[in-house]
Amino acid sequence: MKKRTALKLMATSALLTGAVGLFTACSEKKQSFTAIDLTGADYARDFALTDHNGQPRTLKDFSGKVVVMFFGYTQCPDVCPTSMAELVEVKRLLGKEGERVQGIFVSIDPERDTPEVLKAYMGNFDPTFLALYTTPEKLVGVAKDYKVYYKKVAGSTPTSYTMDHSAGCYVYDTQGKLRLYTRYGSGAPALAADIKVLLTP
Repeated sequence: MKKRTALKLMATSALLTGAVGLFTACSEKKQSFTAIDLTGADYARDFALTDHNGQPRTLKDFSGKVVVMFFGYTQCPDVCPTSMAELVEVKRLLGKEGERVQGIFVSIDPERDTPEVLKAYMGNFDPTFLALYTTPEKLVGVAKDYKVYYKKVAGSTPTSYTMDHSAGCYVYDTQGKLRLYTRYGSGAPALAADIKVLLTP
């Protein structure tokens, strides 16, 4: 009797060990990215801004798409146009899946970046990209929520100023959850590969 009980205990133990191993293997299945993984971050969860067509926008508008969000200004001489061109290349690398990528450009220069200017700027890169803006007062809160730095740097004339600002993109998955932060200069292939992971069921 004791021998039979011992065998039952051993069998139960083996089953439990197998179940724990299976559970551990499942729980350890984690997506791997080149960009900084922000999954579960408690900031930059949503926005309420206006696009260059005058439409109010939030993350819900882009459900089913991976959103790549960049803060910049249209008169930026290098970082901003390079980042937008890189996102165009990302879409090309993704092929048909690139249609499920939404590029968003948030202006940190509401004084000069009018809706008309923003629309023309987006047209230089991809007509599906959207530029978003808000008032200078509300922009302060948005930048704080997104941990974005920006500062006006005086030029030779009142309108020839430049803007110092953070350079990088926030990436949201198809459910509108913040997932990644990709640094400026990381390259289109790396971002395309990360987005492909987010687009894979």
